[in-house]
Parts: sequence; C-alpha cells; structure tokens
Amino acid sequence: MNKEIMLSLLHKVIKVDRGGPESRTGFLLAAEDDYFALLTEADGVTYYRTQHVKSITIDAKEGLKFELEIPENFEYITGVDFSSILNSLRYSWIKVNRGGPEMLEGVLDEVGTDYVIIIANEEVIRLSMFHIRSLSYGAKVEKVKESEKEGDSSAKKKEDRSESSSKGNE
Repeated sequence: MNKEIMLSLLHKVIKVDRGGPESRTGFLLAAEDDYFALLTEADGVTYYRTQHVKSITIDAKEGLKFELEIPENFEYITGVDFSSILNSLRYSWIKVNRGGPEMLEGVLDEVGTDYVIIIANEEVIRLSMFHIRSLSYGAKVEKVKESEKEGDSSAKKKEDRSESSSKGNE
C-alpha cells in the first residue's frame, strides 16, 4: 500500500488484511511512506509496515464496526518513517508482530539500521527490521461502558429537570 492510497483513507475505519493474526479493524490515524498508524479497540495504536500489508478493506455502504470514541486530545507517537517511530519508543514496552508464532513483546532496547534489540525476560532478541510487520506500544482509548453512558444521560436528564422546575418556580 502506498502513501497516496492510505492518505485517501485517513480518519476512516478500515480493515487491514482479510484474516490471519495480523488482521485488525481500526481508525486510520496517520499514513507515511513506509508505515501507517491504526487505532484499534484491542491493541490501541498499532503501526503497520506498508510493505507487509496485503489488503485494505472499507465497507462503502454501512462502514466497519468501530465503537471507540476518540478524545480530541488523544496523543500518539508520530514520525516521518518507521525507524523514527522505533527510536521514539526506545526503552518502552512494545509488542511486535501482533499474532502468530513470530509475536513477541518486551522492552525495545536498541534500534539499528537492519535490526532492533528487544529484551524479553532474560532473553536478548535481535530482530531483523525487515521482519517487523506491526508494532504496538499501549497507547489506548478506554471504551466508555454502556452503564457510564446511561449514567451520564440520566444525570443530564435530572439536571435538565431540576433546571426547568427551578425556572417554573421563579
């Protein structure tokens, strides 16, 4: 997927790949030459390397299901390329390759031109940069529970009723 295609889908809900361990549905936050950032319900912000993405799907008629409300002040890491994202995440807990046998998580220790070093328990793992398909680091939006939504609306109704009754007494 090239940057031009991804920019045309910016701020839309898309599905990455048709299935398998890397497939996710989410809100497209950013698109650059070699990666894009997707906000997903389960994983938070996930960065996909465009060279590994096989397909992008949108539902032109009804839209894909996505139930997160993104706050206006939501912040996530951005960069001009995937390497700059990795450098910003040094010493952070990350998850690489979201699913399948190549999934790993740990602290990103070093970023080289061809590899990264991740510390996981007592292991020092050198992972080829080419084989990183996706990465997430925990920036998430908390889902608003139905009871909280109802609580907010019932509190609002009570407030409205008390305002109207106090106006009636004046």
